[in-house]
Amino acid sequence: MDQAQLEYFRKLLQDKLDDLLNEAGRTLEDMTELSDHFPDPTDRASIESDRNFELRIRDRERKLIKKIKTALERIDDGSYGICEECGEDIGTKRLEARPVTTLCIECKSKQEREEKARGG
Repeated sequence: MDQAQLEYFRKLLQDKLDDLLNEAGRTLEDMTELSDHFPDPTDRASIESDRNFELRIRDRERKLIKKIKTALERIDDGSYGICEECGEDIGTKRLEARPVTTLCIECKSKQEREEKARGG
C-alpha cells in the first residue's frame, strides 16, 4: 500500500474516531443533565429503557474505538492492510468497507464458515 492510500485510511479512521469520541461526550453530558425525579413509574421505566439502549450503543462504540486505535497503530508500524491470518494484502475495497478489519475476505469467510459449523 502506498503512502497516499495509508494517509487516506489514517484520515478516515481518525475522523471516525473523533466522531465517536464527540458522541460519547454528548451522551455523558445528556445523562448527567437528566433529572432523576420522575413520579410516574411509566415515565421512569421509559427513561431507564432509553438509557439502557443508549449505553448498549456506547458499549459497541467503545469496542469500535479500540479497533480504530489499533488500526491507526498498524498504520504507524507498517502492518495495516496485511491479513493477520495469511499475510496477504487486504483488498482496498474491503478496507474501504471496513477500515478496522484485520483479515482479508477469504480468511474472514473461512472464519465465518468455521464459526457457523461450530454453531457459534
